[in-house]
This record gives sequence, C-alpha cells and structure tokens, in this order.
Amino acid sequence: MWTLDDLKTDRDTQITAICIGFFLIAFPLYFSIAASGVDATSGLGGVRDYEVTGDLMYVELASGGEYIADGTTFDIENLHTDAIDGAEDMNIVGVRLTMTYGADDESSNGGAFSACSIPGNDNNQADTISGNTEHAGFTGSAAGQNGGQGGSHFAEAIWYNDSMIGVVSGLSESEIVDQIDAMGAGLGPYNASVSVTAETGGGGGCQHTDEGEDVSYVVELIVFDYAIAPYIELTDV
Repeated sequence: MWTLDDLKTDRDTQITAICIGFFLIAFPLYFSIAASGVDATSGLGGVRDYEVTGDLMYVELASGGEYIADGTTFDIENLHTDAIDGAEDMNIVGVRLTMTYGADDESSNGGAFSACSIPGNDNNQADTISGNTEHAGFTGSAAGQNGGQGGSHFAEAIWYNDSMIGVVSGLSESEIVDQIDAMGAGLGPYNASVSVTAETGGGGGCQHTDEGEDVSYVVELIVFDYAIAPYIELTDV
C-alpha cells in the first residue's frame, strides 16, 4: 500500500503510479476503438463485416397517356426533381419508365367474303413499343411488344451498387456508403421518351393498316433508404 508521502518522495512509486494510470486510460480506449472499427478520418466504421438493409421506394415524377404514331417518338417533357417536395432529402438512385399498352389494333380492308376471311390471311402482327430514360449520363432502354393481349414493360437507369445488400465484407462503412448513397446525384433534370414501330399483318390479298399505338406511361424516381450495422454472427456456444 502506498502512502501520499511515497508518491511525493519515492521515484519508483511515482513511475509505477504513472504507468498504471496510463494503462487504465489507454487499454479501454484501444479496445473500444478496435471493437467498433472506428475510422478516425470519417467517423464511420472501419473495415469489417457489415449488414446492409434497405427498401426501394418509387416516387412518381410524371404520368399520362399518348397516341404515338408509327415510326415516331414521344418525348415526355418537364421532368425535374424540383417538382417533388423534399427531393433533396431523398437518396435518389435511379429512374424507371413504365409503359402500358393494349392489344394490337390493326384493321383490315376485308369483309366477310374477302381475302381476309381466308384462314391464315388475317393475322395481326405485334407492334414494338420502346422506352428510353436518362439522367446525368446514366441511361436505360427496353422494348416490348403488344401481341394479342397487350402488356407492360419498363426501362430503368440506376447509379448505385444494387448488389450491396446483405452481409458485406472487406470494406469500411464509408466505402459502402460511397456505393449506395447518391450524395445528391439524383437531383436535377431527367429525360424520357417512348417510340412505336407498328407492324401490319395480313397477306394473300388481305391488306392491314396500323397507324400507331396508345401508350400509357409513368416516370418514377427510385429512392433507396438504407441502414448499415456491424455484422455479428451468432454461433452455438
């Protein structure tokens, strides 16, 4: 047991007390940093295993319908995040253009006793509906056909790493954030368009006409809300 006089006069006692004080402070601090993997430069976790969870939400930017003539393109105008309340607080990571259309609407020139009444002569041909969307150099395009029953498809452009879901190893928390957070890159103007290529069927003297298609469209911002937590694997003891 040391006394106050020992601490004042005995050099060995003073050195021992200083060392004990140092380790009492340094050890808990070291193990706290090691356990949490704190990255001193960013305030985020260092390299370790993390579990990334998140949900995608779709926020409508524009919608409508248009008759699009064969061989033409309809440009959807006035697409800008300024139209969305709170857009600056959203992690906008992509854009999706969804197109919906009915069955092929070809018409023939024949009556009940024309060449079109002959089996095999009055077949319709599917039209092709193509969509394109773009933001800040990121593009997406897709084409679909209406056939006999109509349908729907979408064109999508994204600018985040959508594989970063689940357990992620070998990266720091800040490196994960860099890949899943758009950091405001989703703000600003967007472009989207829909094109139609109509095909006419018929044959054997049966003539068809097809001047275009009615297409409904929805343009949506893709918003990713995420959470990152250290991954701790629970094993049987």
